[in-house]
Amino acid sequence: MSTTTDATPSRNAVLDVEVPRGLKGVKVAETAIGNVRGQEGFFHYRQYDATELAKKRSLEDIWHLMHEGRLPDAAESAAYRERAGKLRVEAWKQVHQIVPGLMAGAELSEVDVMATLRALIAAVGAREAWKPWLDLSPEEIKDQCSRAVALTAVGVAAIYRTKHGHAMVEPDPSLPHATDYLRMVTGETPTPEKASALEKYLDLTVDHGFNASTFTARVVASTGADVSSAVVAAIGSLSGPLHGGAPSRALAMVDEIGSKENAEPFIRGIFERGERLMGFGHPVYTTMDPRSIMLGEIADGIGGDQVELARHVEQTCLDLLEELKPGRGLKTNVEFYAALVMRSAGIPDELFTPTFAVSRVIGWTANIREQVENDNRIFRPSAEYVGAEPPQDVPVI
Repeated sequence: MSTTTDATPSRNAVLDVEVPRGLKGVKVAETAIGNVRGQEGFFHYRQYDATELAKKRSLEDIWHLMHEGRLPDAAESAAYRERAGKLRVEAWKQVHQIVPGLMAGAELSEVDVMATLRALIAAVGAREAWKPWLDLSPEEIKDQCSRAVALTAVGVAAIYRTKHGHAMVEPDPSLPHATDYLRMVTGETPTPEKASALEKYLDLTVDHGFNASTFTARVVASTGADVSSAVVAAIGSLSGPLHGGAPSRALAMVDEIGSKENAEPFIRGIFERGERLMGFGHPVYTTMDPRSIMLGEIADGIGGDQVELARHVEQTCLDLLEELKPGRGLKTNVEFYAALVMRSAGIPDELFTPTFAVSRVIGWTANIREQVENDNRIFRPSAEYVGAEPPQDVPVI
């Protein structure tokens, strides 16, 4: 873009900086919540390695870290887990009343869980008159953000069970958040192994820099809108196949391949047709996605024919990527093994993306709070106009 002086401003002087499409690599805000170092294959929540947190601390501890700014001690950890349980119970009071009405008259087989979740969060915000955050105290904003986390977990489970003709399951506040979510989905208390596998997945997906849905939440929050509006917008962003919708597609590819001997011809066909290979490549990572490494290890611990096939498909994809797209740095991303771990833990395939929302809402709400509490400025970027040259005469009919 050409440089102009004050004396000779260009028609597009407002566009004083040329940026890449999609804002890739552009720093649009400051954050103390976390970051991704793509070339190092590393990401962190505040000052801690996120994968180390997933190995050593509970989801509630990470929730505390993201919302309170520090890890809890033993007493605080127990108190926060108890508080999370109470929040789920409070969420239930609204969810079990609202969900049947949202789905009344719908063809249940066609109900989309993410779309209904958006409607649920919006309905709670409307019913309780959640005000623009500009009209609230910091404590009220914090409370609504915490409630949104509980509403998402309870809501996803209730929507799924209603869709399939099962009774909604009331929360058990004595259980850990991840365990209770899985219980509310399946109707059964999960084994420790399944609960642990799901919790580690949730731990690893709480936050991941300024991804599309997190950025969406902050943009909406920057306008002064209420918390529920920002969360609803983020859910909509996450639902896209190129963001949170990818896990189900990656595992569907493995299911369709079906056997090791089919892997190479199937994947070559994807490249020959110019189709997108789901589960590989990432906008930030140029090395292996550390989340994928850990989830792959969890999958290996679960074992079984499907895990063995997935490992074979992964290696075949990596070999063909190196052969057909050398030097591109396209490695396995989190979606490839996320779906496998969720399915093994007992999460139905159609809940892969909603379950992603169950964890990521912790990060969204932490970002919402940071946006509104730290000298908020509304996001107002510009665009390069490339249409017909204005002004032109308006034709008269």
